[in-house]
Amino acid sequence: MKYAIIIPDGCSDFPLEALSHRTPLEIAKTPNMDQVASQGLVAQTDNVPAHFPAGSEVANMTLFGYDPNQYFTGRAPIEAAAQGIQLSDRDWAVRCNLVTIENQVMTDFTADHISTSEATELLRAMSEHVSDPHVEFVPGVSYRNLMIFRGQDACPAPFSTDTRTRAPHDLTDLPVVDDFPRGPGSDLLTDLMNRSVALFADHSINKKRVACGHRPATNVWLWGQGRSPSLPSFESKFAMRGAMITAVDLLRGLAALIGWDRIEVDGATGYLDTNYAGKGQAAIQALDQYDIVCVHVEATDEASHEGRHEEKIKALEAIDQHIVGPVHDKLKSFGEYRLLVLPDHPTPCATKKHSHGMVPLAVCGKGISASGAKYNELSATNSPQAFHQGWEMMDRFIRGSW
Repeated sequence: MKYAIIIPDGCSDFPLEALSHRTPLEIAKTPNMDQVASQGLVAQTDNVPAHFPAGSEVANMTLFGYDPNQYFTGRAPIEAAAQGIQLSDRDWAVRCNLVTIENQVMTDFTADHISTSEATELLRAMSEHVSDPHVEFVPGVSYRNLMIFRGQDACPAPFSTDTRTRAPHDLTDLPVVDDFPRGPGSDLLTDLMNRSVALFADHSINKKRVACGHRPATNVWLWGQGRSPSLPSFESKFAMRGAMITAVDLLRGLAALIGWDRIEVDGATGYLDTNYAGKGQAAIQALDQYDIVCVHVEATDEASHEGRHEEKIKALEAIDQHIVGPVHDKLKSFGEYRLLVLPDHPTPCATKKHSHGMVPLAVCGKGISASGAKYNELSATNSPQAFHQGWEMMDRFIRGSW
């Protein structure tokens, strides 16, 4: 039996006045997602417990069947795993965004989607500027980068579980003056953030960006700190070999931590211009080799963060056409299968940030009776099935009855 999961990140939304009080998921033409729902069923799941920040790091860990109360230690160490960075029990990883802050307002948490090469140059300058031998800046993809603090017995990391930081994507268009790090180690983080401002202001990379009409990366924003988690493998839990297809390090890191292989797709960007068809074809090929394949698409979340509901609709339609439809057709060729479609968390276009709350899922395949429903938030709300502890959903998907 074959399994596939398709995650249109952050696609769940609130009704918008501009869409006649409907959601992008209700408006988008998604016949293949609707087919999954009608041939199977729709339900709801809550992937982010209320006491955690509403973020993809907790939501996706939950989605894959891991209780974040037991396993979550922070976002950055998951992304460190994606890069193969080894963390000792004395080391801490910290997420390092390149951002644009103007007049103490978070204008752009992506620094206008700065290129990876530009980000690498800026972080190289930061590394040369910081004399602390325990601090390493590690380039990632575009604005998504890391800082590693290498602790030693003589110089332990200053952070603890009481250290508090804010995700920059939750501060879009908002003042940041009250959202700098707090608690143990916050002096170090704030100092590094402040020092980057003067360093980046005169950097040639930013001068070129401004000359070309792009926003500059005004500084680093440090957040999401944590130690390396220890997760049991997915195979040990469910006796299945899995593969992940994604363009973002968070999902690559989760895949590494649960023992899944990672499949890279040319042109997969983690943005609206990603290679949807390439991801769909990669999933089709992977299903011949693996028991379970997951395709994660960041585009819907990025559109939400920018408040662009029309682009979110286009992304949903592209996911439906190029990924959901072809993957479902491939699964049918195996005879026995299950297909699951769901976002990790809501990201409403109106707020431009992640939100707590139930998300809609559609699932079809072996042992699931046809409901005739469509795939959207309203349909899921009317469903009698709901997972209030989202980590229980994966076990039901893999081996439970619906």
